Amino acid sequence: MSKHRHPTVLFRPGHAARLRHGHPWAYSNELVIDAAAKALPPGGVVRLADAGGEALGRAFFNPHSLIAARWLDGDAEAAVDAAFLGQRLAAALALRERLFADPHYRLVHAEGDGLPGLIVDRFGDVLVCQPNGAGIDRLMPEVIDALDALLAPRAVVIRADAPVRRLEGLAQSVGVARGAIDGPIAVIEDGARFLADPIGGQKTGWYFDQRDNRAFLARLAKGARVLDAYAYSAGFALRLALAGAVEAVAVDRSDAALDLGARAAAGLGIAERCRFVRAEAFADLARRADAGERFDIVIADPPSFAKSRREIKPALRGYRKLARLAAAVVAAKGFLFIASCSHNVSLADFTEAARRGIGDAGRRGRTLRVAGAGPDHPRHLALPETDYLKALVLQLD
Repeated sequence: MSKHRHPTVLFRPGHAARLRHGHPWAYSNELVIDAAAKALPPGGVVRLADAGGEALGRAFFNPHSLIAARWLDGDAEAAVDAAFLGQRLAAALALRERLFADPHYRLVHAEGDGLPGLIVDRFGDVLVCQPNGAGIDRLMPEVIDALDALLAPRAVVIRADAPVRRLEGLAQSVGVARGAIDGPIAVIEDGARFLADPIGGQKTGWYFDQRDNRAFLARLAKGARVLDAYAYSAGFALRLALAGAVEAVAVDRSDAALDLGARAAAGLGIAERCRFVRAEAFADLARRADAGERFDIVIADPPSFAKSRREIKPALRGYRKLARLAAAVVAAKGFLFIASCSHNVSLADFTEAARRGIGDAGRRGRTLRVAGAGPDHPRHLALPETDYLKALVLQLD
């Protein structure tokens, strides 16, 4: 591996312990951000050292971000080049190929795969990348070259539009970096073909993180009536209809997302058992409860309610209300799936909000499953901050 003399950034005295114990982030108040550090380019590679000068490794450095350093590894002098990227990407691919038969999964999950700030979702021969940190953003031409060498994709899409980029001082854009996209693309999940929009859809176009939760609910679906609130392109509704649900209703505010779901339902031969309703989820749930509608399985998988720590309290009120409204339309002995993708909200607080909401609806029940993202979303062992997805499956009396 080629060597490079990176500029050095020092920890303040007594502030290197977390990194020494495996945490991959260093915050700006832990480092010496002097004039020399401020002059370094955002996203450049630096040599991290403790206050006494002992090298601790190399990291991406952004003097303008709260997360000022994102650790790469313990080799303080090695270059971060095409060879480095190729090795990390090859390791990520090898893991997914052990986990999945079909080449449809999250290929790279940032720190969990040793590539801070980088998300790559694979849809067969189409790759969708999210560069969410200044370091990986600077290296995207090399990342694309490395992906091309590894997988020779038909197209590579760059979704540089995540809100977190603003915290890194990065501009937002969406585009096709290699090849061409001429419309929705296929997503294969457990052998079934769905549709995703990698250009205009949410995030990368599909939520691979809920794969295992969809599969679990599919085991409960035979003969069931299903309501999928915040359905997006109806991944849950379609999986449950395929598994034998007699009716699956997908509710979302996006006509475009619902259209993808309807097109996928037609292709899967289940259109007659699926309905697609454009509505706001809270209002739709309340209307159905007032009308006395009941469903055997209700899915409530909303977008993030808390994008910052300041929003945690209102988010918990929102989850409590969502649980109350959703529980009100669950049939006796039916099932409620409720999820949070707000990384700022803890599992304990989310569970308590859901419990209170279910109680507000006058319902009781039991928890069958507590889950997070699937194994293609590996969490860095020392980074609980990225354990974002919380999901509960409950049976209600």
